[in-house]
Amino acid sequence: MIEVLLVDDHPSVMEGTKLLLEQEGDISVRLAGTAAAATELAGRQRFDVMLVDLQMPDINGLELSKRILGIRPEATILIYTGFDFGNHFNLMVESGLAGFLPKTVNREQLVTAVRCAARGEAVLPLELLKQLRRPGAPKQEQGPDHASSAVTERDRQILAEIARGKSNKEIAQSLLISQRSLEYALTDLFQKLKVKSRVEAVMKAGQLGIVEDAGSADLLHSHSPADRHSGLDAI
Repeated sequence: MIEVLLVDDHPSVMEGTKLLLEQEGDISVRLAGTAAAATELAGRQRFDVMLVDLQMPDINGLELSKRILGIRPEATILIYTGFDFGNHFNLMVESGLAGFLPKTVNREQLVTAVRCAARGEAVLPLELLKQLRRPGAPKQEQGPDHASSAVTERDRQILAEIARGKSNKEIAQSLLISQRSLEYALTDLFQKLKVKSRVEAVMKAGQLGIVEDAGSADLLHSHSPADRHSGLDAI
């Protein structure tokens, strides 16, 4: 039996993933919705594979993984996330993780990834490997075309909502994610676009053709001056 620990703050994601894996018959899944629960379970039970969400409400998934590895250095951990992970690849390697698994994978890919990880094999999407074909080129030195290609479909959805003047709370509700997860996503997005605020992000996205320039007008008129210049607007 392959013992799996799934760490995620979204009950629907946990239950759905648990159902898909346990249909195999030889995979058993335990669930943890908080960092404290995950740490406690990892401390008293050995798991063959751990799937850890990158954006937990109380701690970043990478930090949680480091905490777990501090308790169990032999643990096999995969980051399991709905957001782009390319900018965090070096941190993943340095943290001693076994790989990265997008939440967009289908059932067959999910099961295969878990089985591979349980055998001690690394798990990486081909798309990510293609992005790493020039490991010596830091992201901050790459041009605007790269910035545009690094923006994911979820990033575009967030940018479109920002351009409509939505607050973080409204965007999180619209995308069915927690506000903390959205804040992590915004931080990651700002790094990709090399900007420091929501307004700058929309303007840069407009210049790159990621969103319509006209949308930024709604943003400029929907928040106070303080909100316009803050990286993460008031909730």
